[in-house]
Amino acid sequence: MLKIGIIGMSPGNAHPYSWSAIINGQFDGEEITRIGYPAVAAYLEANRDTLGLPAAKVTHVWAQEREIAESICKAAGVTVVVNELTEMIGEVDAVILARDDPESHKEMARPFIEAGVPIFIDKPLAYSAEDLDWFSAQSAAGRFIMSCSSMRYANEVRVARQELKSLGKLELVTAVGKKDWKKYGIHLLEAIFAILDDPEVRSVKSIGELDREIVHLRLENGPDVTLHLFNEISGTFQVSLFGRNAWKLIDIRNSYSMFRDNLIEFIRSVEEGRPRLDFGKTERIVRVIVEGKGGRMAKSR
Repeated sequence: MLKIGIIGMSPGNAHPYSWSAIINGQFDGEEITRIGYPAVAAYLEANRDTLGLPAAKVTHVWAQEREIAESICKAAGVTVVVNELTEMIGEVDAVILARDDPESHKEMARPFIEAGVPIFIDKPLAYSAEDLDWFSAQSAAGRFIMSCSSMRYANEVRVARQELKSLGKLELVTAVGKKDWKKYGIHLLEAIFAILDDPEVRSVKSIGELDREIVHLRLENGPDVTLHLFNEISGTFQVSLFGRNAWKLIDIRNSYSMFRDNLIEFIRSVEEGRPRLDFGKTERIVRVIVEGKGGRMAKSR
């Protein structure tokens, strides 16, 4: 059985709790609710019969405050709290960096990457070209780095990919979501890129404003794509595909299923000794995130 270390947590991101519970097959709903995530406790309860991934167990946790780490342990049956990140090296088989503050990712991931410990890094991998270039160089050197939004593994996305040909030639893709481009734009991008088989990007242009983000993509030999991230709207993540024969609305709601399938893919990757998700696909998407924040036209690499 693989021993997994969890690194948490950033404000508003409950992944250290939910992902540990999904892997370990147990959770304390009262504790998860107490710290402010009743929706997480609810979807874990609704899916109790599928909790637990038998090939792995989260055994170690670190957080910026010991109290947070102990809460994660209580919530998901983790046994060991470490005082320093590096204490996990040599004690675990892989690490999940379950924070969505990309400015911290490089320094937190560095000791594990340099020690050859397989790592999954929560979305988005990076928010600067410099950090993305560093991760790219590490991957090219053979280091085990896997990162994506779990939206890539959403059931709704898989169904859309299955039905794509029936729409005819795509002319337009639109995507809408709540919150900000920095942390949530990657959800929409991951869904679109997974449906369209990870297309090449010709240009990226931000045409929105703070809290009302609108980003336009031109794809190589593909449809126009517009992404809309507004802080003050309600609703779920939605993607619309407009083809010459038909159109399809994709309403993405099942967070639990996509998280579980993402974790399964990471664990399978560790067992196989290499990321099952090609790093080039991650780099392409994160490059759009980096370029889309500047409000400029830019060539995708």
